[in-house]
Amino acid sequence: MKMGARGVLLPVLLLVAASLTAAAEDNIQPLSTLNMDAARVTMDVGSVIHASPELLGKNGEDSAWVTVNYTTTAPTAAHWIALFSPADFDLSIGGKQNSTTTTNAEGDQEAPAGLPMAPIKYKFANISTSFMSSGGGSTSFLLINQRYDYAFGLFSGGKDNPKLVAVSNKISFANPKAPVFPRLSQGKQWNEMAVTWTSGYNVDEAYPFVEWTMKGEENAKRTPAGTLTFTKSHLCGKPANAEGYRDPGFIHTAFLKDLWPNREYSYQIGHELADGTVAWGKSSGFRASPSPGQASLQRIVVFGDMGLGQSDGSNELAGFQPGAQVTTDRLVMDLPNYDAVFHIGDLSYANGFLAQWDQFTAQIEPIASKVPYMVASGNHERTYQDTGGFYNGNDSHGECGVPAETYFYAPAENRGKFWYAADYGMFRFCVGDTEHDWRPGSEQHAFLDRCFAAADRKHQPWLVFAAHRPLGYSSNDYYAREGSFSEPMGRTLQPLWQKHRVDLAIYGHVHNYERTCPVYENTCTAVAAAAASAKDQPSSSYSGVLGGTIHVVAGTGGAKLRSYAGGEWPQWSVARSESFGYVKLTARDHSELRFEFIHSDDGAVLDAFTITRDYKDVLACTVDSCAPHTLAN
Repeated sequence: MKMGARGVLLPVLLLVAASLTAAAEDNIQPLSTLNMDAARVTMDVGSVIHASPELLGKNGEDSAWVTVNYTTTAPTAAHWIALFSPADFDLSIGGKQNSTTTTNAEGDQEAPAGLPMAPIKYKFANISTSFMSSGGGSTSFLLINQRYDYAFGLFSGGKDNPKLVAVSNKISFANPKAPVFPRLSQGKQWNEMAVTWTSGYNVDEAYPFVEWTMKGEENAKRTPAGTLTFTKSHLCGKPANAEGYRDPGFIHTAFLKDLWPNREYSYQIGHELADGTVAWGKSSGFRASPSPGQASLQRIVVFGDMGLGQSDGSNELAGFQPGAQVTTDRLVMDLPNYDAVFHIGDLSYANGFLAQWDQFTAQIEPIASKVPYMVASGNHERTYQDTGGFYNGNDSHGECGVPAETYFYAPAENRGKFWYAADYGMFRFCVGDTEHDWRPGSEQHAFLDRCFAAADRKHQPWLVFAAHRPLGYSSNDYYAREGSFSEPMGRTLQPLWQKHRVDLAIYGHVHNYERTCPVYENTCTAVAAAAASAKDQPSSSYSGVLGGTIHVVAGTGGAKLRSYAGGEWPQWSVARSESFGYVKLTARDHSELRFEFIHSDDGAVLDAFTITRDYKDVLACTVDSCAPHTLAN
């Protein structure tokens, strides 16, 4: 227990989890550690690499496991294997066809250095336990359909001085252009579902569409899709427009409209070719959103900062985003128990290596193809110097928002300004873009004021603000050093939250979990009561007038965890956990909201509370929530 506002004792939950150190190198994309500018071709007759099978996706699969066998006569810990696409990557080392040579310090002729493309993924050869003793090894890579053929390269010289000693046979999918990785999101209307996917077909080759039907109906509809792409010229800097660039293919979005609330639908993406045949993608299904205000079981998942996991152990991602795969796996297992996802920034952490966006859409496809996968913009998607954002760093490594805003649809008026509203039954979400100005007088501030005001609280009682950077409250050590305990200038939104009685503000960016009491101006405005909970799970409850907003940091989707500022907890900080996990919001009626923080490892509930209240409690005037000059005050 610790002393809270006005001498009130507040329960504090210190949640036990593994502590991981936070170092500056945590955010270094592993692919960027490969010095491909120094790569040379030094083919070795004693080194061989072979991959099988050579033809993938014969039955329409969009991913497949490939076994790679390799040998070399002088094995070292500096040997590594990399996957490249397109497969003729070796011809581009040092220039076209290696047509020129240079003389090294020893007077020997050698091919010029430099490979202007990064691999998609890599492993060290000694991942195979027999390699160091025998010179031979075997490992497996998971490949996805990314529109071109593939080949593996065996390198010596480690990361700093890579020498290509062997190239494998070519591998390809049966239809490299096939439509893949459908992902859903709500459209601009509650009864509209956007279906987005990727393919190798431009519109002059094939017409993209979605074929869909409501469960119980026989006649299917076809809805055409729009098509977008981007090129190097759209990107703002390296590595995104240099060694990290990869042709993104074509991204298609169709809008399924006039959906019936809560009805189940099936759909299938496809492309009609010039000869009338259809290249089909996977079929899937979804449940349409409830109408705004509708009372029914509604469950929403929220988290930030996931990144890319790798089930094949490649790219050393266990150290970069160690929880990404376990969170993805937990969300797949829990899929029957939630209805929509809000991933609030720092999506793939591609950091300018664009092939990883395809990898990320493949990773989340089992989730995003079945429930709306709503996204927000984070610093690793958007921030780049001199590109009109609020910050002037290089966190996106040249992407400047282009891949995220193209690969994912969001119901924003302008996808370059990633703020929007989303209604889901009794919930209204106002999603902010913390990479653009949010302060009073800004375009985004005006939008948020309108978004909050548009919620009819007798029918949509649960009002949620979601954004990437913590604009409210966080015990992150940087924020503590700044003295703000939030993103500097973040709390300029506090008058809006209070005026509109926002229930929850949920953020990512900081890689830990933290929850506040209902708080306004650093002061707790309501006291939680202990609540009975099954299986000894921690739980508390708030009832009646909250008087402030509960702020939650949940940047726990997978990126390496961070600790908190030292010293005494701020009196508004009531629950913390250095654990991978996600927030789950559950509403069954207009009077009770259940909040849970779920552990990715085992599905345990690490923190929980309920809000129970009537409509009158939402209307009640508290500090600065009503106009100052009214008879009510």
